[in-house]
Amino acid sequence: VGVELGGALKNIIAIAAGVCDGLGLGANPKGALLTRGLAEITRLGVALGAEPTTFAGLSGMGDLITTCFSPHSRNRHVGEEIAEGKSLDDVLSSMLMVAEGVKTTLAARDLAERHKVEMPITEQVYQVLFRGKSADEGISDLMLREPKPEVWG
Repeated sequence: VGVELGGALKNIIAIAAGVCDGLGLGANPKGALLTRGLAEITRLGVALGAEPTTFAGLSGMGDLITTCFSPHSRNRHVGEEIAEGKSLDDVLSSMLMVAEGVKTTLAARDLAERHKVEMPITEQVYQVLFRGKSADEGISDLMLREPKPEVWG
């Protein structure tokens, strides 16, 4: 369960990482995003029966880091383009390959709601991709959230 979820959900975080890159936010905010993204992925995974330690391994953290930093990442590319003001339709129509994170965002948001798991990054990616929120607004809403521990139930 954890391997499958890690492999899918990391694509949502990669879209957000691309937004960070597209907005020129730098390495520190992107590092924070990955840390919080991994915690978010783990929360949903545990709610769906995954072992939490799975997400600390190659199929969790390893895959997340690679996808969020690779210049070849399709999902990170989507985030970069969205941050530059392009519409999702324009971004997707210009791509030759599939960015799985777009549809995964819809599925993950639905799973999070059904299992009452808070996924703030996924929610902001959803708002930016599907509800017309600007990338700047999505980042701002994440930053203005009430502080919480990095690992919480």
